[in-house]
Amino acid sequence: MLNLLQSGGGLLSVSTLASDLGVSAETVRRELRLLEKEGAVTREHGGARLIAKAFEGPLMQRMEENAAAKQRIARAAAQFVHDGMILFIDAGTTSCFIAQQLVDYRSLTVITNSLQVATDLGGINDNRLFLAAGQMDYAYRAFSDHTAQQYISGFTPHLSILSVGAIEKTRGLMDFHPGEAAMSRIAYATSERVLLGADSTKFGRYGLIHTAPLSSVDILVTDAALDDDYAEAFQQAEITIA
Repeated sequence: MLNLLQSGGGLLSVSTLASDLGVSAETVRRELRLLEKEGAVTREHGGARLIAKAFEGPLMQRMEENAAAKQRIARAAAQFVHDGMILFIDAGTTSCFIAQQLVDYRSLTVITNSLQVATDLGGINDNRLFLAAGQMDYAYRAFSDHTAQQYISGFTPHLSILSVGAIEKTRGLMDFHPGEAAMSRIAYATSERVLLGADSTKFGRYGLIHTAPLSSVDILVTDAALDDDYAEAFQQAEITIA
């Protein structure tokens, strides 16, 4: 349904969606109610509109968005890593920037589903690299299908370095990619600690898929001071402003 809304310019009627999908209007309305709760669409009289930024672009394009803020976050996040650590690093752009800051660290055990992270940290400084495999998502330059998820779930990192698509104080942490959202859930469940790198544009934004509550974050590294509501929501976390 999201693909139809995207191809239709972001706004389609219930009757059009029902006809294109070959289902009843009531089925469409029920699905739209669920998508509205997830923040993907807003319902309008007789139809629905896709909320802006419900999809993300390719990795290289996203690496250029807010790059200066992500680089500051990366430098600050690297201070939480030390030689010999076991790390999981996800495939988000902020995580890729953080990985680039770790090229001088030694004897890291790096677990990742990101081809970019593997390229940056594999084969140097006595590091060990474990790369999840499966079907590659070329836009993300990453592996996040069920095969990759099963592989990642067997590790127990000292620290997981994660990025996020969206943060909202009541809905929690959200992402746009189902596989990446699943990878995040695994990391929250298996890691001793989780570091979340998120620039200020991610706050107050809605994503497509819920990944974890804000209380699951142990370390938050961001680029701007949090307002009172978010500071309270992340009160359990060690917060660093880059």
